[in-house]
Amino acid sequence: MQRDLAEISDGKIYGWNDMVRVSCNDCAGCSSCCRDMADTVKVDPYDAFFLTKGLEKEFETLLSKEIALGVEEGMILPHLKTDGACVFLNQEGRCKIHAFRPGICRLFPLGRIYEDGKVSYILQTGECEKQNCSKVKVGKWLNIPDRTRYEAFAMAWYRLRKEAQAVIAAQQDEELVKTLNMFLLHNFYLKPYDMQADFYSQFEKRLEQAYRILRA
Repeated sequence: MQRDLAEISDGKIYGWNDMVRVSCNDCAGCSSCCRDMADTVKVDPYDAFFLTKGLEKEFETLLSKEIALGVEEGMILPHLKTDGACVFLNQEGRCKIHAFRPGICRLFPLGRIYEDGKVSYILQTGECEKQNCSKVKVGKWLNIPDRTRYEAFAMAWYRLRKEAQAVIAAQQDEELVKTLNMFLLHNFYLKPYDMQADFYSQFEKRLEQAYRILRA
């Protein structure tokens, strides 16, 4: 694992309160990381909740223009649409949804790793084009409230994805795979959330439902 990390990062593992050299003067107008990203900006349920809340649109409506569906290890997952550049990048090269942008965007150029039941972070080398970045705390960079609940969600979603992908990989019945994928997509994304209620509590209930289906 350490050798793999050394190939893609500075070799260090960071926690929420660690200082990391990523701050670049509000990007100073650079939008390089918002271009040529293909389908890499995956949208998790937390992202979906705040995107639909911030844009005041149902997730199904976003699927018509802003979000596409892709397949990762057999599991259907949403991602931001791109056509050379992110669909939410304006003509001035600035993000139109910066206040509620997806977690992958918040992380960049950090990456997230899951080990020993906890979430940690790495600095991906060569990803950001800006030079001479200054240090900032990981938590401040992410700017996501309630670290404990957010990282618990991130770990829970990671584990759910891995179990779902394993179930799908072991399944020979293509129709059943399709049914399972459609259930997961509907359960975590298409079924509207209560925008006035706590996201985490709603996610936990949906997580329980998903495990009942996966382990049936």
